[in-house]
Amino acid sequence: MATITAGDFRNGKTFEMDGKVYQVVEFQHVKPGKGAAFVRTKMRNVITGGVTETSFNPTAKFEEATIERRDMEYTYADGDLYHFMDQETYDDVPLNKELLGDAFRFVTENTVCKVLSYKGNVFGVECPNFMDLEVTKTEPGLAGNTATNTLKPATVETGAEVKVPLFINEGDKIQIDTRTGEYIGRAK
Repeated sequence: MATITAGDFRNGKTFEMDGKVYQVVEFQHVKPGKGAAFVRTKMRNVITGGVTETSFNPTAKFEEATIERRDMEYTYADGDLYHFMDQETYDDVPLNKELLGDAFRFVTENTVCKVLSYKGNVFGVECPNFMDLEVTKTEPGLAGNTATNTLKPATVETGAEVKVPLFINEGDKIQIDTRTGEYIGRAK
């Protein structure tokens, strides 16, 4: 395995420390007037999702952790198990609901997601950043109500609720940013 030092930290870099895998969220090289330089690091445990802040000596060594990202198609849900099909081997991979994350509420069946694993253990799912979904339920916009930046609740085909402009009606296809849950615009 490759070894990296704290001086090599960059956003998104993954490394192993104390038997756990961390991903660098933010880092800052600090060179105080007196004393030794250090690297202030905000890091996320990729398995638990917990974020911690620590300072490291720039020469501190860590094993680089290789995260595997595989394209898998979400095929169906069965209770709390969500089934994904490996795009290369066609294997069925059932994943527990708590591995999916908040963005998954916008994912429809047959959508390709990236399934994240470390040493064969799946710890998360990366959804597409944008999804085009049909509005299945919303109040009709009132004629003459042209107030800008006024939003109303709408339910999309996955059952998730989003805020949309007044001119959006049931049956419209809209684009949603899955990272924030915000309406982007009408789907093309």
